[in-house]
Amino acid sequence: MQSELIHIEIGGGVAIATIDNPPMNLLGSELLVALDTLGREVEANDAVRVLVMRSANPDFFIAHGDVEAMVGVPETPAAAEPPDELPWIHACMDRFRTMPKVTIAQIEGYARGGGSEVALACDMRFAVRGRAVFGQPEVGMGLLPGVGGTVRLMRLVGRARASEIIFGGDDFTAVEAERLGWVNRALSPDEIGPHVDRLARRIAGFPARAIAEIKRVMNYAERETLPQLRHEQHRFDHLMADSDSRRLMRRWLDLGFQTPEGEQSIGMQLPKMGSGEAT
Repeated sequence: MQSELIHIEIGGGVAIATIDNPPMNLLGSELLVALDTLGREVEANDAVRVLVMRSANPDFFIAHGDVEAMVGVPETPAAAEPPDELPWIHACMDRFRTMPKVTIAQIEGYARGGGSEVALACDMRFAVRGRAVFGQPEVGMGLLPGVGGTVRLMRLVGRARASEIIFGGDDFTAVEAERLGWVNRALSPDEIGPHVDRLARRIAGFPARAIAEIKRVMNYAERETLPQLRHEQHRFDHLMADSDSRRLMRRWLDLGFQTPEGEQSIGMQLPKMGSGEAT
């Protein structure tokens, strides 16, 4: 269950998945495939009761989706109706929510866009105070959070707070994310590892059948999630077909936002993208 991008350690009922896709863990096709494989194999592994996802790079959990790859997708008209089946990328992410295991995201650095959405798909999220940064900056590129971000954030924090996050496109610290309900807890760098490990091993000590049944009831309570995700993808496809969105995505790349250095200025510079003022 190893890959070049995700390293797995299993012991005591806990699978620790360490994401390692230098330089900033961009969520591109290769990492998505690795996450899909991770989800499928953990779901099928009876020895695992808890999955913890963390990063080998303390500066980046998963920075965001690979905008260069998105720009390279051929422009095609969006379908008139939402898809009948959950698109592959959504199925990959939603597996972390629906699998009969407990899933935990340990976030120590930047988690914007697709990185935030990977964490949102998990049952729990813990973040490092003073280092973790969250954001959904898609609106600045003429897009919407399209890998579950719109649906999951509204379910998690409520419409008003999700509106502030998504329409504002700003950065949020771990402490702010905790206050909004985006993460379970904001912890110090020294606290987060021991806290997550202790919680994961505590949960893994309980009966697997009970864990699976609790997840099943939770999934039933959220049974409207799947049609909502299909609708989210449908509207994302419409925006991706828009020439202005393509222009803004290219500007994102031109401004160096898809670099470790540029990543730090996204929240501040995002409102200037459309005006041509960003520097």
